Amino acid sequence: MTLFSWEAGLLPLGVTMVLGGTALYKFKKSQSRTVSSPAVLCHSALLCLWGAYCFSSLSVFWGWTLFSLACCISLAYSTSQEMLPVDGRAVLITGGDSGIGHALSKYLDELGFTVFVGVLNEKGSGAEALKKSCSKRTSVFQMDITNPAQIKEVQARIAEKVQHTGLWAVINNAGILGTIGDGELLPMNIYRQCMDVNFFGAVEVTKAFLPLLRKSRGRFINVSSMAGALPMKHFAAYSSSKAALTMFSGVMRLELKKWGIKVALVHPAGFKTNIGGTSEMWVKQEKDILENLSPDVLEDYGRDYLRSSTWRLYQNFSKSPTDFSPLFTDILHGILCKNPSALYTAGVFSYLWICLFSYFPVSVFDYIAHKIFLSNPLPKALT
Repeated sequence: MTLFSWEAGLLPLGVTMVLGGTALYKFKKSQSRTVSSPAVLCHSALLCLWGAYCFSSLSVFWGWTLFSLACCISLAYSTSQEMLPVDGRAVLITGGDSGIGHALSKYLDELGFTVFVGVLNEKGSGAEALKKSCSKRTSVFQMDITNPAQIKEVQARIAEKVQHTGLWAVINNAGILGTIGDGELLPMNIYRQCMDVNFFGAVEVTKAFLPLLRKSRGRFINVSSMAGALPMKHFAAYSSSKAALTMFSGVMRLELKKWGIKVALVHPAGFKTNIGGTSEMWVKQEKDILENLSPDVLEDYGRDYLRSSTWRLYQNFSKSPTDFSPLFTDILHGILCKNPSALYTAGVFSYLWICLFSYFPVSVFDYIAHKIFLSNPLPKALT
């Protein structure tokens, strides 16, 4: 190996500046709001350091070979991440009454998209707020995703509106949390409700709008949850339904590739939305659980255990972040990127948790989860 020389370092520095400038120009030209200049500069700096190492520590042949390979990979990646212009592209968002869907509808409207919003109650306050605050590019439709007739009607109306421009993206966002608590304590109707909305509803919407996306070669963005990627205590019904949506997204990504349709899955971490409900709703849910428990199960768990666990979770929901910008950045990237990622993990430590669950022994994940997640008092029979 030879010592580092500035002459050797100038060549990779010059090439990196050209590549970095080209990538930055592409990102600027594509009007991307998801890739920042610092990220491009950091990428270029890493390439420069790699080039300096190759030319200073390796032979001329291997230095040129490895650095050229890195340049080709870098340029190919930069090109694949190029963002398409908005150009009034039409998108459909489900679950726009409140929370993420409501805020996302406003966000995309401000960016210049043509936005179709499906809501559970067209006469509700959320729908009325969208009609007042958004531009004429945004249309609000009555669409309960558990009602096939309403989905079919909205599909026909949207097909008529986009017959010349096409529908570019469908964002399956609508979802419910349902009642939370130990899986044994949840009534079966809670499991069915979560599956009906979080999974079967999304499947129904996907099947209905696939013909429109085949014409545009657009994409589906399915909003799942971290709870659908890894096990979380007290979320048996919700997690199961989101896990089903996660697997469905993966299968559709493979099957729709031949049609040129992209499918992206989003695993948001905890964000404060209306899905957590109000304190009154939690009181009602607790009452429903107690009324459906058999005497022997209630005796084993005890009322104090149920009340303590549910209210600790409610307090945790109230402390969740309210800034949706990390999530919206990922969704926008999924909508406009030429080659969107198959998976987006938005939120604090979300990707770290997935890596921990996927690559570490289960015993390690279980230990950390028990230590970090809320610890509840033991059931009555175990005290």
